[in-house]
Amino acid sequence: MKWWVRYISIFGIFPVITHSFQAQYNGDQVLHLIPTDSEHVEFLKQLVEDEQIDLWRPEFPERIQPQDEVHARIPASALDAVKGELKERALQYSILTENIQDLLDNQIQNEDKQPFNTRAHSYIKYHPMEEIYHWMEQMKENYKELVTQHLLGMTYQKRPMYYLKISRKSDKPKKIIWMDCGIHAREWIAPAFCQWFVREVLEAYTADPDRDRFLQHIDFYILPVLNIDGYIHSWTEDRLWRKSMSPCDNSTCFGTDLNRNFQAKWCSIGASRNCCSIIYCGSAPESEPETIAVAGFLRKHLGDVLCYLTIHSYGQLILMPYGYTNTTASNHEEMMRVGEKAANVLQQKHGTKFKVGPSSWVLYYSSGSSRDWAGDLGIDFSYTFELRDNGTYQFLLPEDQIQPTCEETMDAVTTIIQHVYDKHFPNSTPTVAALWSAVLMSCLLSVHFANLL
Repeated sequence: MKWWVRYISIFGIFPVITHSFQAQYNGDQVLHLIPTDSEHVEFLKQLVEDEQIDLWRPEFPERIQPQDEVHARIPASALDAVKGELKERALQYSILTENIQDLLDNQIQNEDKQPFNTRAHSYIKYHPMEEIYHWMEQMKENYKELVTQHLLGMTYQKRPMYYLKISRKSDKPKKIIWMDCGIHAREWIAPAFCQWFVREVLEAYTADPDRDRFLQHIDFYILPVLNIDGYIHSWTEDRLWRKSMSPCDNSTCFGTDLNRNFQAKWCSIGASRNCCSIIYCGSAPESEPETIAVAGFLRKHLGDVLCYLTIHSYGQLILMPYGYTNTTASNHEEMMRVGEKAANVLQQKHGTKFKVGPSSWVLYYSSGSSRDWAGDLGIDFSYTFELRDNGTYQFLLPEDQIQPTCEETMDAVTTIIQHVYDKHFPNSTPTVAALWSAVLMSCLLSVHFANLL
């Protein structure tokens, strides 16, 4: 049985969502492994090649290194054999997840108790795409003076890619802060944060409409889900699906890793030309309609975009350009200071620790990312946020962690936005500080808003 939703326009209510994933993971485990030498490394690479393990961290076998941690899903059918070989080779491991299916079954709470109500959107639940579409309509209707909805493009499966623009009418030219979420389908916490961010900004602004100087200079553009086709697939077929849904040469495999499809040393390192790979870079840079849409928007508004933010999971990282080279951005030191300040503010909220730096320094080498492409394009502040967690739940972060994750991320993101604004509009700092103080204060009231059902 697949999930379904039917909209009842008069009452603004959906019936209860029911879903079951076609792909099942009963008995599958996630192991934490520490290879100690080159023999261990080569053994793990061979297991990946033989499809006996599904590598989650790092994303590709070439980045497995001695003494670096590895996270891998082991199918139940291969579990005994793999563990036996690990023991024989004295390759240390521990179990991160005893049964992946248990996490899948428990990730969404109380889904059978309440219908979805478009007039009382819950910000502490995950929502399928149909509900996110209706939430966007709701935001547009509830905040007509501030919010407009725009078509960015169409996905491969001909679904509309809408973004929300938060803007105050002004006679002056405006600058842009861009945020996208959900480029990888299984990272559900990312779209949840985009929704949270929109709510917090609007609640803070409408609490005191006199705080309008910020929005006289800056517009927010928020794309809640970039990989819409893949996101829907992760709700209906395979919860752990990552890529898009476009076809490729091999009829048995499909989908492109959209975050390997930008023209940032495309497919040169940390990506694959094998369509079956989860890091398949596509047939060419910007071969996918989704990346064409985002890249086209940024090119069209080049010079106006002050900050590019893209939200992912998991890993607890604030990443800067670049992933494909050791060379750093021209404003690397400034971006490091701002990123570290954001990480410190984030940690103060709930004690969560984030690492900061270029992907090639703190994670691994990779090419084709939207973050690096935005940096190459000349956008001075381009960050990727890898949200919670560090391995306990991986891509299956339970709903009870949505609120603390969004609260701490909101504090970090607003820290970056504050710096960007102060740099470009220094004479407006007092008013902007007041606006963001209101944003942070509204986070303290988030229990009230988030629990509206």
